[in-house]
Amino acid sequence: MNKALGKLIVGFRRFRDKSFHQENLSYQKLVSQGQTPKTLLIGCSDSRVDPAILTEASSGEIFVIRNVANLVPPCEPSGEGFHGTSSALEFAVVNLKVENIIVLGHRQCGGIRALMAEPDANSKGFIGQWMSIVGQARQKVLADHAQSDDETKCRFAEMESIKISVKNLYTFPFIQEAVQSRHMNVIGVYFDIERGELWEFNQSNQEYRLIN
Repeated sequence: MNKALGKLIVGFRRFRDKSFHQENLSYQKLVSQGQTPKTLLIGCSDSRVDPAILTEASSGEIFVIRNVANLVPPCEPSGEGFHGTSSALEFAVVNLKVENIIVLGHRQCGGIRALMAEPDANSKGFIGQWMSIVGQARQKVLADHAQSDDETKCRFAEMESIKISVKNLYTFPFIQEAVQSRHMNVIGVYFDIERGELWEFNQSNQEYRLIN
């Protein structure tokens, strides 16, 4: 067994012997009554941006979707292709009836960096096709910040991609219905991993504000 896997197993044993048994009643409730998270969080697969760690959420508190660059694709016919993110959205909104959807983007996103670097180089690969969801973010940043350095462009693109994912959420009929009928919240948030800052996207003025 390699060291990395061994470390994970040791960590699980600590969890089982300490956290699991100390919170056994909580886990028994989650087993007998099922999960009832109030929030769906769409985060990046980046190992540095774990939603549960960042929010200190308890087991069963948040329903999490993680993919490359925390993207939400637009709603497409279910009979075409495979829709992991879309099916998880449907389950969280229709079955679990979450009250909030949060799109959590972050600084130093590898997916966005690939998009801004050479978008055509990997167009035939999975990542290139996936990142085309936010191709408009690249176009806008290159047009509005042509004289900025690469890191600044990436930062703006990371924020712009959140805007697109938030917009795409409203293309799903079941999300539109949940927002209208039970006032479900749709929120965009940007985590600056370099500065330890959290920024919230205001859909009304299309700007970000620092959360203190």
